Amino acid sequence: MTKLWDFPGGIHPVERKELSTSRPIEFAGLPDRLVLPLQQHIGAPAQAIVSVGDHVLKGQLLAQVEGPVGVPVHAPTSGVVEAICQHPVPHPSGMSDWCILLQPDGQETWCERNPIDDYRSLDRDEVLAAIRNAGIAGMGGAGFPTNIKLRPPKDRKVSTLILNGAECEPYITADDMVMRERSAEIIDGLKVMAWILRPERCVIAIEDNKPQAIASVRAACQGTQIEVVVIPTKYPSGGEKQLVQILTGMEVPHGGIPADIGVMCQNVGTAIAVGRAIFHGEPLISRVTTITGEAVARPGNVEVLLGTPVNYLLERAGLDNNQLHRLVLGGPMMGYTLSDTGIPVIKTSNCVIAATASELPDPAPEQPCIRCAGCADACPMDLLPQQLFWYAKAEEFDKAEHINLFDCIECGACSYVCPSSIPLVQYYRYAKGEIRTQQAEQMKADKARERFEARQARLEREAAEKEAKRKERARAAAEAQAQKKANAEAAPAQQADGDDRSAKAAMVQEALARKKAKTETPVPAPAAAQQPDIDALKDQLDKARAKLDNMQGLLDEARAAGSDTAEKLERAVAKNRERVQRAEEALAEANGAEQPVVPASNGTTQTTEALAVEAVNENVPDITELQEQLDKAQAKLDNMQAMLDEARESGSDTAEKLQRAVEKNQLRVERAESALAEAKRPNETQATD
Repeated sequence: MTKLWDFPGGIHPVERKELSTSRPIEFAGLPDRLVLPLQQHIGAPAQAIVSVGDHVLKGQLLAQVEGPVGVPVHAPTSGVVEAICQHPVPHPSGMSDWCILLQPDGQETWCERNPIDDYRSLDRDEVLAAIRNAGIAGMGGAGFPTNIKLRPPKDRKVSTLILNGAECEPYITADDMVMRERSAEIIDGLKVMAWILRPERCVIAIEDNKPQAIASVRAACQGTQIEVVVIPTKYPSGGEKQLVQILTGMEVPHGGIPADIGVMCQNVGTAIAVGRAIFHGEPLISRVTTITGEAVARPGNVEVLLGTPVNYLLERAGLDNNQLHRLVLGGPMMGYTLSDTGIPVIKTSNCVIAATASELPDPAPEQPCIRCAGCADACPMDLLPQQLFWYAKAEEFDKAEHINLFDCIECGACSYVCPSSIPLVQYYRYAKGEIRTQQAEQMKADKARERFEARQARLEREAAEKEAKRKERARAAAEAQAQKKANAEAAPAQQADGDDRSAKAAMVQEALARKKAKTETPVPAPAAAQQPDIDALKDQLDKARAKLDNMQGLLDEARAAGSDTAEKLERAVAKNRERVQRAEEALAEANGAEQPVVPASNGTTQTTEALAVEAVNENVPDITELQEQLDKAQAKLDNMQAMLDEARESGSDTAEKLQRAVEKNQLRVERAESALAEAKRPNETQATD
């Protein structure tokens, strides 16, 4: 015989279960409209994937969940999507939430189903995905997604799987009737969950006030290693933590879950849903719900399509509004009063109580606490309800949390035994809600602070990078300016050398002119020798003109920039213009005059044309000067390009003007490169010859 333990506290309220166990489970029928909330579980709400006017089939997916915690919503029957709107939902506050309103067509036409004949041949994750896609959440009341619960942390091996059939709260008999009539389906679902978890022990726990359910489940377990354990009737033995303590003697740690000690609990209704999803391919679209209370003529348990309005079920059960005093969703201990009978049945709705005044009378007025300690004796979690009450009433939530407020399972045992009629559970729920609100606001503030700090760090990083680039550009510009200044200081000396060459060329020209005047009979040069000299003069003239154009461009740029080198450049332009003029005169003289032979300095004879060519060659700017001009133009281009990059980065409106300036400087650099190449070519040719 399995050893059992006890848990602290607990009470024995009047059960009243006999009201709804006299008749078998019946189908509740098809209402005119189904209201399907998009949030019927713990976690993120589902998002509708259908539109108003769509015709859907039974079992078709209506809403999908994007996050990891949550399950989808399916159509309980075939019909037309009438609306997607806000509608009252099951909640203690009577709040509204987004719902899909479905108008049944009465055909009950199924969508395509995909049953799994041999789930053992699949991967564990594939079976868990099938459970999630079927929209299965815990049907014992919490509504936690079953697929997540069946996937404990890898470092926590589940050694005991418990199927909870205790159903300890008064009035509720849904699990009792399911175990009586559908025990084989329970075992099928339990086998699937056991295959996923691989526990060492599988236990079905049933309170001893359900003899028929015990007999039926034991018969279904014949030939298996599943244990059926009968536990004493005591409220709240069906609580997860209390049931674990009864069957194992271990306590779930503060803030922990049963998986932390190698135990997992599932509800018998959840087991049936898992079995149907795997073996029949059916999503969770209905559940067994108890309709009870002395204000209905035909209390019992019915198979209800999810989304069925409560007023439809009450009307079907023969509600007497004259006797109705209080309408409760759930049990009398943990349920809450309904303010709107139009709310729908959802996945966690296990009972509706239509109570008369004698059954559930109005609570007596709250009186001051007499410190009898009855609440502490009844608390199954071994808490300090009286101290929690004081802290909650004084809104000292941090102190209430410090003495384990969130370990309270809100079973209502403390309120039940309180002689002062203090609604202790209501105070605890209020305190929990306020703490959760404060934590959510603090979390938002922390995230906002993190985003702000990340943004500040990013801006500082970008500013540092921009400053580094600016300094690099400034350094490059300074180097270019220094190079330009050095070149400008070296230019006068080079220009002096050029002036000396010009003076010498002028003297040669004057000597040639005097010689020509004295010579009576000029000696014509051979045609073969005359033509190459004329070509050389033309080439030199072109080079002189190119240099003049280049110097004129530099002068225009210096004037536009207000540079102090403009005056020097003006003198250089004037000198280059004189050189072009002399080259033109030499070419004209070579084309129209006779070429007398004059004695050369080395004792040989030369024609006057050859002497003119020599004079012009002396007037040609040297390669060093052209190279310096190219370097200056290249430095200015680099400086202008840096200014353009900075203007583009800062979004300045001068970027377009700077772009045009860069293009002009590029042309000047190209001209300087061309002039340097032309100046080098005769030297290269001469070296080759």
